[in-house]
Amino acid sequence: MTVPTAPYDPIEIAVELIRCPSVTPRDEGALGTLAGWLAPLGFNCERMRFSDENTPDIDNLYARIGSSAPHFCFAGHTDVVPVGDEAAWTVDPFAGEIRSGKLFGRGAADMKGSIASFVAAASRLVREGRLIQGEGSISLLITGDEEGPSINGTQKMLKALAARGETFDHCLVGEPTCVSKLGDMVKIGRRGSINGWLTVRGMQGHVAYPHLADNPLPRLMEMLRRLDAHVLDEGNTHFQPSNFEITSIDTGNAATNVIPGAARAVMNIRFNSEHSGASLDAWMRRTFDQVVQEMGGAYEFETKISGEAFITQPGDFSALIAKSVKDVTGLEPELSTTGGTSDARFIRAYAPVVEFGLANATMHKVDEHVPAGDVTKLADIYEAILRGYFSGPLKS
Repeated sequence: MTVPTAPYDPIEIAVELIRCPSVTPRDEGALGTLAGWLAPLGFNCERMRFSDENTPDIDNLYARIGSSAPHFCFAGHTDVVPVGDEAAWTVDPFAGEIRSGKLFGRGAADMKGSIASFVAAASRLVREGRLIQGEGSISLLITGDEEGPSINGTQKMLKALAARGETFDHCLVGEPTCVSKLGDMVKIGRRGSINGWLTVRGMQGHVAYPHLADNPLPRLMEMLRRLDAHVLDEGNTHFQPSNFEITSIDTGNAATNVIPGAARAVMNIRFNSEHSGASLDAWMRRTFDQVVQEMGGAYEFETKISGEAFITQPGDFSALIAKSVKDVTGLEPELSTTGGTSDARFIRAYAPVVEFGLANATMHKVDEHVPAGDVTKLADIYEAILRGYFSGPLKS
């Protein structure tokens, strides 16, 4: 195998990836483009396709070079969210255009820019022959299902790899973690998320004859009031306070003179490590049962836990990432657990995981973009992380 002698340009890789309109669940050549950059470096590129009867089939890519420990895994996704109102974009969302020093396109921030930077960083070590000589392993765990249901992607890849005995020592997810500028934030954990769908039953009737009907809305409102008034916690050393939010209330009633037969609400709790999804499910049901005991009626309740709260305790791994960030940017990154969920919630069961990537100010927005120079700097940071990883205390 002849390893390319010219250094990989992360901007060039990012532009090629952005030009693949891989709106979840479609791939549109994104994984093949990525493999086209990795294979010449000596990565063994394996397409992993998973299916489920209720969700779209998904293509994923697992690429690895080296066979010895330590094994450093980079995880991410090539699928992107829809462009939204395309007429509102000032550029073609899938052209990968650079204007005034900014790289535009859907996925520039979330997270094709990060994937490109990691490939460029890994190429620098591979060109030196280090991994080929058995000094550890680098892999990329790339899904096409992060922005979708997250069923046929990272979860199933991890299970399949574990079943055949492949393990990771540490993992870095390239989600856009920074807030104001590259290097200001590293994510060492995430809050959990649970959604709830509540239906309170009553009896439909005419508003002029309430004794012949049973209005479910007072019971629904009391249930929601009690949940909303309850202070879940005050937060802790690594997490902000948990928050309960009502996201929808509906009866489907278009008439003004009809008492509805049912009332529905949707809710979400973003919770910290003081709770589990199961404990919060039980708390909400106890609250509903108490209201029914006091006010009568009946209810139905369904929940879905998107992920549990987790944290990778600060230590050598997070310190290496923070040092690499500071060496390149001059910034001391905040170690944070804020924000939404990511596939790190699945990876944390298999290896210590930390997230670090570009600024997130424009992700999912019209005219998504990042400073082109940040993509290059991110490759430098990832390179510093890899060099420190394969020569420092984590190597042992």
